[in-house]
Amino acid sequence: MTTITGDQIPMFRLLTLRQGLELELKGIRLTAKTRSCYSIVKSEFGFKGNKQNVYNQLVDYIDALNKYVHYVTLDE
Repeated sequence: MTTITGDQIPMFRLLTLRQGLELELKGIRLTAKTRSCYSIVKSEFGFKGNKQNVYNQLVDYIDALNKYVHYVTLDE
């Protein structure tokens, strides 16, 4: 089982938005009652363009963050 806590939550949310946007690019809508991942990413990060361009910008953003985030694992 995996538990996501503390500082990991924002990165997990970004990865979830990326996956949702990837599904939207394939024509799959996660839900009809709430905002799309495309809409959320555009408004929160200020990215411009169509779904593919916004997806590419989000992937670049996540890659840039991963360069500065160091994951620590504890062997128990």
